[in-house]
Amino acid sequence: MKAIEKIREALDGRGDEGEPVFSFEFFTPRKKADVNALLDLIGRLVVHGPAFCDLTWRTGSLATDDITLDMVGKMQNAVGVETMMHLTCTNMPVQRIDRALDRIKSDGIRNVLALRGDPPTGQLKFVPVPDGYGSGLDLVKHIRDKYGDYFGITVAGYPEGHPDVIGSNGVASDEDYKNELAYLKRKVDAGADLIITQLFFDTDIFLKFVNDCRQVGITCPIVPGIMPIATYKGFARMTSICRTKIPAEVSAALEPIKDNDEAVRNYGIHLGTEMCKKILASGIKTLHIYTFNKEASAVAVLMNLGLIGEAKVSRSLPRRHPAKVLPVEEDQHPNSNTTEAEKKF
Repeated sequence: MKAIEKIREALDGRGDEGEPVFSFEFFTPRKKADVNALLDLIGRLVVHGPAFCDLTWRTGSLATDDITLDMVGKMQNAVGVETMMHLTCTNMPVQRIDRALDRIKSDGIRNVLALRGDPPTGQLKFVPVPDGYGSGLDLVKHIRDKYGDYFGITVAGYPEGHPDVIGSNGVASDEDYKNELAYLKRKVDAGADLIITQLFFDTDIFLKFVNDCRQVGITCPIVPGIMPIATYKGFARMTSICRTKIPAEVSAALEPIKDNDEAVRNYGIHLGTEMCKKILASGIKTLHIYTFNKEASAVAVLMNLGLIGEAKVSRSLPRRHPAKVLPVEEDQHPNSNTTEAEKKF
């Protein structure tokens, strides 16, 4: 089932005052030994009833592709959760793109997050490979042209503007921001039916972004991407990569505790909870949690919101342990750094 259909079905059934719809994001592990552990973690989170779970694309060799493809197939069919796979244009000629799409279609997966991706390691500017695509828009068009309506297509939204257009002052110019909105609308008009945003920590910026999208005629659901802060090092790294604005009150709260992992994690849970409360109060009923392959903070935020708990488990998980997981050697990942910054155009 498409993620957009699950979201609409859930929201239609729950009404304006009903419970929100939430989803989880994970990244493909680098190490062979971590694959089964991640599938088990996903299984533990799935019992809480997410609308879907998605898995990032790890750029590398064909063997690297197969790790992601094997993972999403097992998420869909062994863990038993509606699954969305990220797909980027980085080092991906059309034949390789179609290889991935044909594989997940054969596994019954109906959801793709179409992204440009980061420049390959060692390159500052994105240059498409021969017979490849240079933008998320081109990838959306290709998927729709070749696969018709089979896939639900999600694209990335940037409440603060794409990192490539954020200036040295930390903000995008009015013109660049306006162009970003126009480009996002082109992706939706080309066939995308859902938007998930880049992480942010200023909720007002996100709410303004949603309103601005509506003003230019974007009507599909816009799902906020929420990253509960788990460690100060991880927070600093991601906000640097994504060029995310850090509100003064967040910096002030983190500075005296940045060397205390437990305190940082507890603050991240508190901040994530308060951000979600404000978003939900605005009438938006969808939340997408970036787990970074950890469950504690994601679960704590949703429990604080009253969305999960022992009484909230809506169904039993088909607890089938993944059968065979494709073997991967660590040296098969020559260019496999994947971050939220992959969500580029």
